[in-house]
Amino acid sequence: MSAEIVQLMQQAGPHLTAAVSSYGVAVFSRAENAAADATASLGRRILQAVWHCRDEQGRADLEAAVQDVADDPDDADAAAAVRQQIKRALRDDAELLAELAQMLPAASETVNVTASGERSIAAKTIGTAITGDSATVRPS
Repeated sequence: MSAEIVQLMQQAGPHLTAAVSSYGVAVFSRAENAAADATASLGRRILQAVWHCRDEQGRADLEAAVQDVADDPDDADAAAAVRQQIKRALRDDAELLAELAQMLPAASETVNVTASGERSIAAKTIGTAITGDSATVRPS
């Protein structure tokens, strides 16, 4: 499986879970609701896009997997089955992969920071950092 599919599924997971928890199998027929939670709405759009690209058997399999999650949202195996259905669809359809990648927000950048040495600090952003003995800070 391509790294691109794996990364997409990691990003999409929370959206898919929210959509299934909110809508159950109605996720496939539910229209956009302006008041819907943004996370659930994105998950719903992802599931609908996958559903529309599948044949009759693929749709039935996806619906069954979604129903299992709707019946027991805490079942990690059921959630994994939904993700597996989506991965299968993405492996079979490069256009769908591109479409879903555009739906998801850009992956956040990774920052690696190393602090080395006595009293060293590491931070991506920082206000005030004091390392030392008997330091005094006075407001300006």
